[in-house]
Amino acid sequence: MTNVEKKSEAAREPSAQVAPEAPAASAMPAGAPASVSAEALAHGGGAWADFRRRVGGNRGAMIALGVLSLLVVVALIGPFITPADPNAQNLRAVLLDPFSPGHLLGTDQLGRDILSRLIVGTRVSLLAIALALAVAMAIGVPLGFLSGFLSGRFDQVVMRLNDAAMSFPPLLLAIALVGVLGPSLRNAMFAVGILMAPRFLRLVRGVVLGLKEETFVEASRSIGTPTWMVILRHILPNTLSPLTVAIAVTAGYAMLSEAGLSFLGLGVQPPDASWGSMIREGFLYFGRSPWLGIFPGVLIALTVFTFVTLGDGLRDALGREERTES
Repeated sequence: MTNVEKKSEAAREPSAQVAPEAPAASAMPAGAPASVSAEALAHGGGAWADFRRRVGGNRGAMIALGVLSLLVVVALIGPFITPADPNAQNLRAVLLDPFSPGHLLGTDQLGRDILSRLIVGTRVSLLAIALALAVAMAIGVPLGFLSGFLSGRFDQVVMRLNDAAMSFPPLLLAIALVGVLGPSLRNAMFAVGILMAPRFLRLVRGVVLGLKEETFVEASRSIGTPTWMVILRHILPNTLSPLTVAIAVTAGYAMLSEAGLSFLGLGVQPPDASWGSMIREGFLYFGRSPWLGIFPGVLIALTVFTFVTLGDGLRDALGREERTES
């Protein structure tokens, strides 16, 4: 067979070789941070959007978020829905039992409606938590960020001071600070916020130290990205998830601290009501009217449990996100 015939025969036969498939497009777009999971990119959005989706799939966290939202609504509209004036005294209706006419949860030692005081106390208690968290974050987050980002001698000095602050017994230090500043809700929560600041400082410092070593941060610096843009684009967004978890968990401790200081008479002052001050008043009449302290105690326990459950759900979502990325 001639060479021409062989070439013609080969052209008529189907090729035994299969053309290689074109490489699939990478699920991770160029320049995407390593902290963004493939699931987040598939649905659109970054790590923060992925974190929100994972929290939405946690039933316990969503129930806790619903209860917390209800408490916030009650705190906002509380003064408008109270069945009676929470500070109005009626010495003819002292220590009435629950389900008494006109007083669903009874009255206290001065004839004040317990339900009304619990409703207005919701605003005071949540405001106390917000104030303590604001002070703690205002001190701890910036210092933690600078300590982790700058490192060196500045980090050593800050951490030694932070360790010294955490070595003091929290309640005793809070009592000492309130004793110097004077008993009031604002001073009490300011003291609690100072005591919680070291925990936020350590958390943010650890997160920033880890992010500095990530590949996407080093790659961004290698192409000449300004430091401020690296911070805003890569470091700060990736601190939101662990910081959100810390806020939810710390809020429960803040409420317990407010209740403890108010029970000792260092927080809310009469005639204003908070759940902690109501427990203190009910403690004096526990043998005669135990519900005076039971009702606010149950609300404190429920609220703390809500914050802890929400924090656990957020932590679980953050843990699953990290496992997906690894």
